[in-house]
This record gives sequence, structure tokens and C-alpha cells, in this order.
Amino acid sequence: MTRRDHEDKSLARSLGEFVGHIWSGIKTKPGSAERREVSRSVEEREAQTPGGKVTLRRTVIEEVEVEKPHDRG
Repeated sequence: MTRRDHEDKSLARSLGEFVGHIWSGIKTKPGSAERREVSRSVEEREAQTPGGKVTLRRTVIEEVEVEKPHDRG
């Protein structure tokens, strides 16, 4: 969409698109997208402090999510 297309939209058109996006979200079943974990990395460090043992952990999860096509009907 070019800037000119954006300027030519009426308020009614913009509101219609907005409501359409909301309606699409309402109709979409939760979990309708396939989600697959592609990698997971965990970094962990332990340290002794005056208050006791402290564990620092960082977990990074990379996922790919593919939406299934919507039924038009």
C-alpha cells in the first residue's frame, strides 16, 4: 500500500477494516497455527552469596509459527 492509497481511504473504510481484523481474531480458533520449536538453549550459573546459593538461568526458545489457511465461507 502506498502513501497515496492510505490518504484516499475514507473513515468508514478504515473502520470497516479495523472491525474486520477484530472479527477475524474472534472467529479464529485458538491454536489454529502450527507452532514448532526449532532450538532451545539454556545458560546456567550458580553462585554462593551471603544469603545462600543463587542460580541464574537464561532460556532462549526459538519457534516457527505457520498459520493454516482460513476457510472462506
